[in-house]
Amino acid sequence: MPLIAVTYLYSPTTADGRDTHRAAPRAWLAGLFEQKTLISSGPYADGSGALILVDGPDAASVETLFAQDPFAVENLIESATFLEWTPVMGAFTS
Repeated sequence: MPLIAVTYLYSPTTADGRDTHRAAPRAWLAGLFEQKTLISSGPYADGSGALILVDGPDAASVETLFAQDPFAVENLIESATFLEWTPVMGAFTS
């Protein structure tokens, strides 16, 4: 099962904005989880970004979808990558 690994990097200058708007992206991601599109997500412990695993058709489609993330809409993401990832062992294998 290929997954799309979405990696967000945040700038320290957007920390206040992310704190202000945090509820909206979490609700948006919860909707993706309910649809079984989102596999897992969470911030890095140092606050520098986040890793999001998505079940999507391809990286380009997921990138288009994630343009709707409220953090993206508010320009609170410094950079984002969207890479297909094929797990071969562990919890994310079928």
